[in-house]
Amino acid sequence: MEKNIVLIGFMGTGKSTVGSRLALRLKRKFVDMDREIERVVGMTVSEIFKRYGEIRFRSEEKLMAQKLARENGLVIAAGGGVVLDQGNIDTLSQNGIIICLEATPIAILERVNRKKGTRPLIKKDVKLQDIEEMLKAREVLYAQADYRVSTNGKSPEQIAYEIIEIVRREA
Repeated sequence: MEKNIVLIGFMGTGKSTVGSRLALRLKRKFVDMDREIERVVGMTVSEIFKRYGEIRFRSEEKLMAQKLARENGLVIAAGGGVVLDQGNIDTLSQNGIIICLEATPIAILERVNRKKGTRPLIKKDVKLQDIEEMLKAREVLYAQADYRVSTNGKSPEQIAYEIIEIVRREA
């Protein structure tokens, strides 16, 4: 039974980009939790937040974490806020290696500014200080990861290779 590889981390750290490349290299199925929730609910994450609020989205996220944790051999890109519910981390780690992708606040700001419309918790005029405050608030949650990998100055391929090395050591 192959454990899932679960990528967590703040928005803009590369979970989806790295996850899809990692899955390809390992010949595993890739699941982006946010995209899967969108498929099931029939609306975008931003629309869910706008129409029903964050509580509804977090409830869908919890259900998705439970569903995916019952599968094997997946590469999962968790949403940036999946760590806000300890139950999600507990569930995903039962059958998964939790890897937190990290980036500097400035790198995150540059990345999220490129995708503003798809980030429901990022205001249009997000400032570096906002990112720093959110990262500080979530640090204790990200610290629960089995491994942490910096994405600063690395290509998605380099990061995927680092994670493959981690997974090989775990096996």
